[in-house]
Amino acid sequence: MITAYTSHPITHPSALELFCHMLRFPTTPHPNHFIFPHVLKSFYESRSTGLVHAQITKSSFDQYPVVQIALVDSYSRVLGGLRCARKVFDELSERNVVSFTTMVSGHARVGDVDNALRLFNEMEERDVPCWNALIAGCTQNGLFNQGIELFRRMVGVAFDREGEGQCKNKPTQVTVVCALSACGHTGMLQLGRWIHGYIYKSGFVLDSFLSNALVDMYGKCGCLGQARKGFEINPEKGLTSWNSMINSLALHGRSDGVITIFEEIVEHGGSVRPDKVTFIGLLNACTHGGLGMSMEPDEVVWGFLLNGCKVHGRNDLAEFAAKKLVEFDPHNGGYGTVLANIYGELGKWDEVRNVWRTLKQQKSYKIPGCSWIEVDDQVHQFYSLDKSNPKTEEIYNILESLVGSRNEVMVEF
Repeated sequence: MITAYTSHPITHPSALELFCHMLRFPTTPHPNHFIFPHVLKSFYESRSTGLVHAQITKSSFDQYPVVQIALVDSYSRVLGGLRCARKVFDELSERNVVSFTTMVSGHARVGDVDNALRLFNEMEERDVPCWNALIAGCTQNGLFNQGIELFRRMVGVAFDREGEGQCKNKPTQVTVVCALSACGHTGMLQLGRWIHGYIYKSGFVLDSFLSNALVDMYGKCGCLGQARKGFEINPEKGLTSWNSMINSLALHGRSDGVITIFEEIVEHGGSVRPDKVTFIGLLNACTHGGLGMSMEPDEVVWGFLLNGCKVHGRNDLAEFAAKKLVEFDPHNGGYGTVLANIYGELGKWDEVRNVWRTLKQQKSYKIPGCSWIEVDDQVHQFYSLDKSNPKTEEIYNILESLVGSRNEVMVEF
């Protein structure tokens, strides 16, 4: 049961609960060296791993290699646990490729590439997962040249213009995706093309994962035609695929191409929904291409921008939008009030007083709030403190009665 629960992240809490049940009740079997490695997969903080570690030591299972490697792996994956992982690793009586790979992966995962390389170079035997962990760690932490050199070492070839050589360690899909990312960031088009050829010769299935990596590499290297071909042959174009193509075109100022791609996204309907990455790429392309608005923004545009800024807490930009609205209609007290409130949130109290002084001098007005209600197929509109309705007296009497009833109920409660 614990093994089944730990195979899916969503059921990890159930695995922990069952494990605690085994410890709590003496009638249930006690966890053994087969159970502990599975339980350790479920933790996301070093404290929990430490508690199980104590139980392992108490149960005298801490000398089993499978348990030791599970501890190293668990500590290296949880937040703040790398030091404990290294301590367990250093105390191992016998180290093998699995324990080394686990520790190298842990260092690489948190960006400690120097120590990962140091351990990697100590290894007498290296497997593909270890190569992948280190190459991925380099590329994810911006060490693209180091990642490329490791890839060269892995395949055992100098990648000159003519020779291709034989691979000593066959790269997997993960390897080539990381290498393509490094090529794109360093502009190493020749190596990227070699990897593209290697993908075909090795019989890799060109899925969305590989297609996106090729689009990104060719796009960053300026081969937009090749990037587009990689995009077109993608069998499953998800949002990441569309964004990769948009960002590739935007990087080189191809605003017309970006707009075309964006229109294709829109034509797909609800199957692909643009996100912030999509719109950033679209706006970057418009900027690089020298595009702009064909007309000056009016009150409606500035109003929408102001509302968006308030929702997302962008008071700096909200201040700018509110100033523009005040310029459009200086006598609208509503705009001035919004601006004064923004200054208040920013702590600019002198500016708050200046706004209120200006509103008073200009005798600005504020449009009162209003509401609507439908009665017998007829819509009635009411403004704040409005007494224009012919049945105003009756309406206010009923309102006062309702408010009084509400207060009585609250007192009784």
